[in-house]
Amino acid sequence: MNYATIKNCDIANGPGVRVSLFVSGCTHRCPGCFNEVAWNFEYGEPFTEQTIEMILDMLKPDYIKGLTLLGGEPFEPQNQPDIVKLLRRVRQAYPQKSIWAFSGYLFERDILAGRLGPMEITKEYLSYLDVLVDGPFIQAQKDLSLRFRGSRNQRLIDVPESLRRGETVLWQDWQTEGKGLRK
Repeated sequence: MNYATIKNCDIANGPGVRVSLFVSGCTHRCPGCFNEVAWNFEYGEPFTEQTIEMILDMLKPDYIKGLTLLGGEPFEPQNQPDIVKLLRRVRQAYPQKSIWAFSGYLFERDILAGRLGPMEITKEYLSYLDVLVDGPFIQAQKDLSLRFRGSRNQRLIDVPESLRRGETVLWQDWQTEGKGLRK
């Protein structure tokens, strides 16, 4: 896997100050995408053990509330194994920090249905997430007033609660002190 960039003080992609990893590679190719350069799987830098160590170090300060995964597409099957290696380490080192992911794939139709590679990897991936912002960016539904997403079709999903209940549960802004931002 390659990554396009890492931001260590991101306030736009989840609650609080966050570290954001923008992975490379996306097959959605949404018109109007803000990060077209990251569609190419070869773009950017190789994701290595040193990259994981750098991200873990960036997450150390107490003011950093969590990690956000964006792209490109972090749920592309070829990106999932490296993401899971990272998330194992993040969850072990910082269990109190929240983990968010953005995906153009749909939670029920694509991710839970096992359409994105080996399901055991996807299940482990989901087990580390607090919130998933799902759905492709749709330019005709672009809305700059939305918090943490670019178009009205995209949903903020409370992943642990959704998995527990066996139905999709939406995350709400009032949950900032709860699951979307770990205490």
